[in-house]
Amino acid sequence: MKLYYAAHTCSLATHIVLEEVGADYSVERISFAATQQRSPEFLKINPKGRVPALVTDKGILTETPAMLVYVAQTFPKTNLALMDDPFAFARVQAFNSYLCSHLHVAHAHRMRGTRWVDAADTQAIEAMQRGVPKAVGEAFEMVEREMLKGPWVMGEHFTVCDAYLFTLAQWLEADGVVPARIPKVIDHRKRMSERATVKKAIAQELA
Repeated sequence: MKLYYAAHTCSLATHIVLEEVGADYSVERISFAATQQRSPEFLKINPKGRVPALVTDKGILTETPAMLVYVAQTFPKTNLALMDDPFAFARVQAFNSYLCSHLHVAHAHRMRGTRWVDAADTQAIEAMQRGVPKAVGEAFEMVEREMLKGPWVMGEHFTVCDAYLFTLAQWLEADGVVPARIPKVIDHRKRMSERATVKKAIAQELA
């Protein structure tokens, strides 16, 4: 497999899971500063012009929830998606869907306002940015209160959800979220940061 990524993006979640399962994979960095995500070469990989993208022997996958489950399915003995239990697997999917469709979107309003309004509408963009601490904070509080079972997201068993939550939790201070409001999330982030697989994935992305 080959993972196309950019540093400090949600591609880290899939990168971590590739390490967790011991996959044979390579990585290629896409520079947002150089707008490589819009280059003809990369648009052949992902016409959406975004990362991550995962090249497999069966084709190319995009969208983090799908990629996480694919990697977990490809290495079933790791049981990183709890697929032997239909209800538990549905909970994994529900959690990752919430991060993808709600928490990550709320975060994106800080830097990607032009996805929703014209770049010339600076007042609208600034209004979206002002709302980020509240929107992202409330999303993390929902995770804290209702979803993070402890010690891992799904309880005692480490899953792909943990890699995804850790990745988004890297940005919460920059989004204006007060860490003291979400102690379980912060504790989870600390324990994740101590895993050898996480350290290796981060080091590769920042190299």
